[in-house]
Amino acid sequence: MINKLKKTEDRFNFIESEMSRPENMSNQDKMRSLNKEHSQLLPVIQLFHRYLKMSEELNDTTSLLAAEKDEDMISMLKDEKEKLKNDIIDLESRLTVMLLPKDPNSGKNIIIEIRAGTGGDEAALFAADLFRMYSRYADIKGYKIEMIEISQNEIGGIKEVIFLISGDDVYDNLKFESGGHRVQRVPTTESGGRIHTSAVTVAVMPEAEDSDIEIRNEDLRIDVYRSSGHGGQSVNTTDSAVRITHIPSGMVVTCQDEKSQLKNKVKALKVLKARLFEIEDRNRRDAESKLRKSLVGSGDRSERIRTYNFPQSRITDHRIGLTLHSLEAVLDGDLDQVVKPLIQHEVDELLKSQVV
Repeated sequence: MINKLKKTEDRFNFIESEMSRPENMSNQDKMRSLNKEHSQLLPVIQLFHRYLKMSEELNDTTSLLAAEKDEDMISMLKDEKEKLKNDIIDLESRLTVMLLPKDPNSGKNIIIEIRAGTGGDEAALFAADLFRMYSRYADIKGYKIEMIEISQNEIGGIKEVIFLISGDDVYDNLKFESGGHRVQRVPTTESGGRIHTSAVTVAVMPEAEDSDIEIRNEDLRIDVYRSSGHGGQSVNTTDSAVRITHIPSGMVVTCQDEKSQLKNKVKALKVLKARLFEIEDRNRRDAESKLRKSLVGSGDRSERIRTYNFPQSRITDHRIGLTLHSLEAVLDGDLDQVVKPLIQHEVDELLKSQVV
């Protein structure tokens, strides 16, 4: 572990020297990349220095203890030595976790797509519940939400919604939300009190940076049209809605949330880049290792990951066998109850696979 930490410290010192070079300071992309890596390594280096200092204090205390004759001082030094040893063990554990391989997308913002699946209006209502859950979670965490596209039905349900969430650790906290979310509850329209099962799919995609993926202008077909509301009625007198087709893949993205055609185009391109990057990233991860897929599931939106049972106020995450009886709190934004065990499971699986 010490060798890895020293190499990490060498890398950190190199980055700091690169950040002070005039030719890099004038290059925004280069500085953004350096700043990102610097901020990721800084907590590791700070903890490493604390570890070295405590190790030195432990050696000093051990030397003093060996030479001490006074019984009271011996007792005090023994207590101090025991405390330092426990603190050092704790730091070693934390450093071991910090040295685990980082997800390449760690630190990125995310684009979330929620789509109602089987279940008709009930599925659309649950899609609205999930959108509210992620929105409340973002508020609690201090994240920022930017709407990209939404399609609603007449009873307040959501057929499809696409939105960007930005903030520190947002990808790390929400990357495990991709997959099928199943709901079991009695619809308000059900007079017989029967429980219905509906499904919603969620896709969480890291926001692609310009350096992540290249899209050629000649590979795009961009159409503009008037935005529409419920039932297709026009809600805008200008051609502000945008439809972008990526010709090589056939992928189509639309956006009509903004009144500005330019803003809609920018948002649609963000979604297109994120979708294309997700495909590339998934292919890379599959080729690189089967481990990450086994950590908490593949992240495939067809995989059923969680069930929300309203009659029993129960949430079950099928990937790690987690069961909670706090459905209302989770749907109100207390998603850390689910997120933290998923993150811990990933750490535990990575620790099993590594000798750090």
